[in-house]
Amino acid sequence: MFDLKGKVAIVTGGSQGIGKVTCLKLAELGADMVINYYPGCQDDAEQVKKECEAFGVKAMTIAGDVSKMEDCEAMFHAVQESFGKVDILVNNAGITRDALMVRMKESDFDAVINVNLKGTWNCMKLAAKIMMKQRSGKIISLSSVAGVAGNAGQSNYSASKAGIIGMTKTLAKEIGSRGVNVNAVAPGMIETDMTANLPQDIKDSVAKQIPMARYGKPEEIANVIAFLASDAASYVTGQVINIDGGLIG
Repeated sequence: MFDLKGKVAIVTGGSQGIGKVTCLKLAELGADMVINYYPGCQDDAEQVKKECEAFGVKAMTIAGDVSKMEDCEAMFHAVQESFGKVDILVNNAGITRDALMVRMKESDFDAVINVNLKGTWNCMKLAAKIMMKQRSGKIISLSSVAGVAGNAGQSNYSASKAGIIGMTKTLAKEIGSRGVNVNAVAPGMIETDMTANLPQDIKDSVAKQIPMARYGKPEEIANVIAFLASDAASYVTGQVINIDGGLIG
């Protein structure tokens, strides 16, 4: 049921963190992988490619800034040239530029919106065109609990992730009749390089607010993405799945 053999998956921001773990999970399940990475992260992306290939699948790396439509168009063109189709898109690429709203620079607001929200829109749009013709496909986007409930110091990030929820529900309504499933996941506090750098007292304080009393693991996000990418989720669309240990209920 979770067999992805013969499928072609694109993961944006796939060289690190949740993106990397997602690439490896989908490859483990048999999907051929396209690892998108931001220019400058090539070494990490190539390492992910090798780890994916160890599962016996094909893999390729493609540099590109998802906030730029021309980069996204070049990526999807390259994938179609190499594989002839796109079955799964995971919109994972994202950045943060945190500050209280009254102190936030306009440039930091624009940067986060451009990468997180417009980048997701760019890839959604291109994938949708391909998948509608195929009459099949899975689009899964990374939102956040910050997009569901807000988070102090993250007005830009929260807005971008809330926007992803709106786009997910809209696109699901627009192309559901063509056999394409469009969903989002909303991670809570996850063990990543970003959270690893937090002072221990802050990490302990946050963990106490989580009913499961711990941070999540990237693998726990990747497992839900794998479900949504599989035939097991054939009747699931327009949904946002919180993966947060009960943080926001």
